Amino acid sequence: MNKPKKVAIVTGSGRGIGRGIAALLAKYGWSVVINDFGNPEPPKETLQLVEAEGAEGLIVMADVTSAGDRERLLKETLDKFGQIDLLVNNAGIAPRVRMDMLEMGIDSMHEVLEVNTIGPFFLTQLIAKTMIQEVGGGKIEQPKIINISSNSAYTSSTSRAEYCISKAAVSMSTLLFADRLAEYGINVYEIRPGIIKTPLTEVVREKYDKLIAGGITPIKRWGLPEDIAKAIVAIAEGYFPFSTGQVFDVDGGFHMHRL
Repeated sequence: MNKPKKVAIVTGSGRGIGRGIAALLAKYGWSVVINDFGNPEPPKETLQLVEAEGAEGLIVMADVTSAGDRERLLKETLDKFGQIDLLVNNAGIAPRVRMDMLEMGIDSMHEVLEVNTIGPFFLTQLIAKTMIQEVGGGKIEQPKIINISSNSAYTSSTSRAEYCISKAAVSMSTLLFADRLAEYGINVYEIRPGIIKTPLTEVVREKYDKLIAGGITPIKRWGLPEDIAKAIVAIAEGYFPFSTGQVFDVDGGFHMHRL
């Protein structure tokens, strides 16, 4: 009897990094739940990429900041595939307006934290409980959770303080869940992207073009969604079984201190 294909939920996978992750997981035979919120058209394009790889996909339009939507994301995934082997918390937003932190309003802080930190935390809590049950019942083995943070988790950017704070909190969330879930055989990881070419960074393309050309990263090019996706697949396919709470910098070397 053939084993069922492994199933991944990738939040924010309608475009950008999430789309790259979904497509590459599909290439490796994973069934992919494509989660996004808002415009329904981009997730349909991601689904086409998943199906073009011969994999099964499911679109679930759900807002990770909503408890009801999180529950529905779980239910629709289980109704369709019967299991969850991987959660990739990728959904995230930047501030609507970059603003000096001395002028930033509380509404912007609340919005960014809800999407980038609080929603993913409680989605992880929900999915982790399901994974624990599935592991205990022998349904799945070695499920994994991966958080997409940012080099902004440790880099000051005073015109988007709320974003930096939200990603630093994601890093601590990774450590906490890694600690709590290790006894169940659930490993938790963090990917820290650097300057990645996505719709999110398009508004500052000219600025980053100059910084890259000037050597802000030793590898002098933009990162691509595929760069992040390759790191995800390496973890998903089980190449780091003795690691948890681990941070993977996928940033062209930005994290290095250089003279």
